[in-house]
Amino acid sequence: PRPILDMSYSRHFLDFQGSSIPSSMKKLVVTKLSQNFREAVTLRQDSPVPLPGDGDLLVRNRFVGINASDINYSAGRYDASVKPPFDIGFEGVGDVVALGLSASADYTVGQAVAYGKAGSFAEYTVVPAKHAVPLPSVKPEFLTLMVSGATAYISLKELGELSEGKKVLVTAAAGGTGQFAVQLAKKAKCHVIGTCSSDEKGGFLKSIGCDRTINYKTENVESVLRKDYPEGVDVVYESVGGKMFDLALNSLATKGRLIVIGFIAGYQNPTGLQPIKAELLPAKLLKKSASIRGFFLNDYLSEYKMALKHLLKMYERGDLVCEVDFGDMSPEGKFTGLESVFRAVDYMYMGKNIGKIVVELPHSVNSKL
Repeated sequence: PRPILDMSYSRHFLDFQGSSIPSSMKKLVVTKLSQNFREAVTLRQDSPVPLPGDGDLLVRNRFVGINASDINYSAGRYDASVKPPFDIGFEGVGDVVALGLSASADYTVGQAVAYGKAGSFAEYTVVPAKHAVPLPSVKPEFLTLMVSGATAYISLKELGELSEGKKVLVTAAAGGTGQFAVQLAKKAKCHVIGTCSSDEKGGFLKSIGCDRTINYKTENVESVLRKDYPEGVDVVYESVGGKMFDLALNSLATKGRLIVIGFIAGYQNPTGLQPIKAELLPAKLLKKSASIRGFFLNDYLSEYKMALKHLLKMYERGDLVCEVDFGDMSPEGKFTGLESVFRAVDYMYMGKNIGKIVVELPHSVNSKL
């Protein structure tokens, strides 16, 4: 048995609004490995609500974030040793509703927190207190920073070598992480070029400071780059893969740097990859003294808390736009409830979102969920 904070205080079995914590909950579980999210994932209606251990928080999730790599996780590409069934979802924002004794040194019932941890696609998630981030309030904007903001900040800081006047190309610039790459490169006084798939997205990018937007549905990206940036670009923040990767590589300036933070164009394929023209890679890099660096957030966790602290301060000062897309413009409307995670993943892969896709998990204060 795992203790919940001081058994003599029954209020710790209640959330701060006074509604009971139910014994069962809904959550999403990977029941079969597949890159097809709908095939891989099952909505379980009556999973037991987990108990927090001594150093843990029990968080009632209010907002959860959708990431391109959710389908890499459901396909078993991150850890081959993990077999179904397993929990899914990488990040959440919510209220602490119960906690272990050690965790109570730093947290209290009713506190707003954000976290990055597998298993957020659930009504309640147990989060180690050391992995939680205290928040001033429960707002979806904070969620955008947990994975997307941190990825952009740490990758550009550690690998980008940004300085005034550098030309930075951001692919999928209006997406969850692209929006931060654009803004952070602008803060470093760089000239920023962003690719996107609609004029509406282009308008959003201009509003956050993007110097040149390229709508790849109506413009030829390669021609634009060759014409407007004949010397090439200094840094590419690349998340698309396939043809876009080849194009970005060819657009690098001498001593240019290409940072790979993903390759979403291939994730829905059985292998998770789209072909690239890799046979010319050594010659292209050598000729330009250029480099390619991969970035995976899990390998930079030592930088994570510092990055998040910095980003939270920027947001609270009004120096950072954290665009949230709740799917209001999607055919079936806003993403509400765990059932809508499936639609939200589809929406992302259709390239419809502007900013970070977030699903709201509403709760009734006076009833048992």
